[in-house]
Amino acid sequence: MTIIRSQVLGLGAYLPSTILTNEELARRVDTSDDWITERTGIRSRRVAAQGEMTSHLAHNAALAALSNAGVKAEELDLIVVATTTPDETFPSVATIVQARLGMTRGAAFDIQAVCSGFIYGLAVADNFIRCGQAKTVLLIGAETMSRLMDWTDRTTCVLFGDGAGAVVLRAAECEGTSADRGILTTQIYSDGRLHDLLYVDGGPSSTQTTGHLRMQGKEVFKHAINNITSAVHAAAEAAGVSVNDVDWFIPHQANQRILDGTAKKLGVPGSRTISTIAEHGNTSAASVPLALATAVADGRVKRGQLLLLEAMGGGFTWGSALIRW
Repeated sequence: MTIIRSQVLGLGAYLPSTILTNEELARRVDTSDDWITERTGIRSRRVAAQGEMTSHLAHNAALAALSNAGVKAEELDLIVVATTTPDETFPSVATIVQARLGMTRGAAFDIQAVCSGFIYGLAVADNFIRCGQAKTVLLIGAETMSRLMDWTDRTTCVLFGDGAGAVVLRAAECEGTSADRGILTTQIYSDGRLHDLLYVDGGPSSTQTTGHLRMQGKEVFKHAINNITSAVHAAAEAAGVSVNDVDWFIPHQANQRILDGTAKKLGVPGSRTISTIAEHGNTSAASVPLALATAVADGRVKRGQLLLLEAMGGGFTWGSALIRW
């Protein structure tokens, strides 16, 4: 008996051209390259130009992914954009991208799970495909986190950057084993009681402003390692594999200390973790697809390998996805 799985046909990435280094940040706020690097692993990040919006980043990543997949926009049944920084309160970034691509069928919508957005998006897209409601899906993680920064707060403004990554998913008949190519399982979670540890202090219904990102870093760090580790084990168990069977761990790029701490708790070598945080910073929902695109482009990720994608974000939200590449 065969089952339907969601296979990745292609992927793409886009980063704004402006690079903001730690040295440049140190001229704006009381910090230093050494301070940032030691505590986060970040050396630089990309920042969207004036007038460059999340939809622009998303559209460029989408074009790259469609080209890589050999898929035309008219073949798409669904576009899902994971973002916490839309161009406007409404309409969605996904519908803006839909119009720019010239896609006139199917549907398009945004989802908001902050840094876990791409993992949530994989779960959404995979379920649409498994249920037969879509055959080909474009999933994008895109953010302009620089627009949420308080540039006087050195504990947060040094962490974040802008960017976008995208994948094209398509339905395929498979045998229903862990050897299948495609998404084997997705696991998503949330705990709204932890709101005050990571949030933005504004919004249309509360302050009628965008607001700034606020974070209790030490508490976020503690929860991140515990929650992500749990989600990784849940994904492995659901797919009937061992954590040791995973070839590459592709995490949300929040902080190098979190990446190292999670690898240590899982008992896997750091050499099996893809890290792009030094050059990208924390790009929220874009970080996982950007890291994946980097690892595929440089040849580390190869066909048939087992990939474990994971993330945690404000809300709190967190989750994992196990993919046979």
